[in-house]
Amino acid sequence: MTVKIDKKIVDQQVLKDEQAQQPAGGEAPRQEAAEPESNVVHMHERVERPEMLVGSTYKVKTPVSDHAMYITINDIVLNEGTEHELRRPFEIFINSKNMDHFQWIVGLTRIISAVFRKGGDVTFLVEEMKAVFDPKGGYWKPGGRFMPSIVAEIGDVIEKHLIHIGMLQPPELDEHQKKLVEEKRKQFEAKMEEGGKVENSDFPEGAQLCGKCSTKAMVMMDGCLTCLNCGESKCG
Repeated sequence: MTVKIDKKIVDQQVLKDEQAQQPAGGEAPRQEAAEPESNVVHMHERVERPEMLVGSTYKVKTPVSDHAMYITINDIVLNEGTEHELRRPFEIFINSKNMDHFQWIVGLTRIISAVFRKGGDVTFLVEEMKAVFDPKGGYWKPGGRFMPSIVAEIGDVIEKHLIHIGMLQPPELDEHQKKLVEEKRKQFEAKMEEGGKVENSDFPEGAQLCGKCSTKAMVMMDGCLTCLNCGESKCG
């Protein structure tokens, strides 16, 4: 290789191999990105259960049973005290005086606990369980929300817990949707007051079931069915 020398030579030096590989500007080559810390513990089935776990218990009272269910979800805290600290579900227990569903509930809790201990994204359980329908029909919860089955309600409890520990984000309307729902609610309530049909409930009497949020809150406004709970509209 031919190099043109434009200046007077005043000094000389023999370059070593590593110096010769540097760019002409004298900058050292970029170091590779630092490898992730090898001591960070992630959730997997080989993580041993500690002697004490932090958990939450949820009471579920359904109209299809005289006895309530108590759903307990215990969490394990990984990398406690570090910037990588995580709280992940580890096991689930369901207790009730009603023995009619004992067999399948025990099997279900063992399967869910096994999925929790596998690690990874366990949020898929929520949608899968909430999509289970009882052939005898579901039931209405206080506030006008429909539950298609007991399994779906267990899935709803798991969803609440995953939101509580930060694995899921709570479903929230944006500002535009909130404003639209509030306007529609006020318009409908004003219309019902004129007709003397005001009810002491979360949503108006005669509201239809919303297919998006499973809440009996769909009302006819401006010739279009609109949900007063989640903002779903048949007109887009």
